Amino acid sequence: MSQGRKTKQEKKSPKKVAPSKSMVPVLERLMEKEVLFTPKDILSRVRPTPMIETHMPDDEKVRQITEKFTEIMTILGLDLENDSLRKTPQRVAKMYVHELFQGMDKRNFPKITVIENDMNYDQMIVVKDVSIISTCEHHFITIHGLAHIAYIPNRRVIGLSKINRIARYFSKRPQVQERLTKQIADALSYVLDTPNVAVYIDAKHYCVISRGVEDIDSTTATCDLRGAFKEDMKTRAEFMTHCRRVASR
Repeated sequence: MSQGRKTKQEKKSPKKVAPSKSMVPVLERLMEKEVLFTPKDILSRVRPTPMIETHMPDDEKVRQITEKFTEIMTILGLDLENDSLRKTPQRVAKMYVHELFQGMDKRNFPKITVIENDMNYDQMIVVKDVSIISTCEHHFITIHGLAHIAYIPNRRVIGLSKINRIARYFSKRPQVQERLTKQIADALSYVLDTPNVAVYIDAKHYCVISRGVEDIDSTTATCDLRGAFKEDMKTRAEFMTHCRRVASR
């Protein structure tokens, strides 16, 4: 075969395409305007959940919780030889560590970046109907509801999905609704570098629904208003109107 003729393999080899010279300055400017935070940065400025550091790997947590929950089920008089119940202790352990309480591990904090507010947007941004699924720390029973979260940009704006991810992270731990409301507000106020933040949560607590008073209709509302949302009556009224419209649907 002559040296001038390419083999089939050479013809199929993908070409590496470098960014065009005109694109490089644009990419560099975007990187300069983007601010990336570490979980430690953010969590150090958020009021804490009462926790202790165990330094225990997840697989060991699962093993120990499985053992303890086996004891609980045995004390309750459940037959762990039954096919339906045999793997329940391990299921519960994995659910606690990897799902319901994953927000106790700072390594699970979502990647958060913000960018400069080049468009000079200075009006309210409201993210409504953010799903909240958490666990009451008093009875370890479900809390579920909706959060409505708003801010007025100063120098920074944030991707809308990041707001949902922040709310979800703090929900995934044993909680009281009052602390959850403030933790979301703390995190957003810091990363956005603005006091103008509002968080409203309306939720059902299954410690009220399935035990005690057994009220299936009542909900609990908590609200953290900061900056203009607290001090300016028109701004407060505008935000609360958004919340009422959602509640009345």
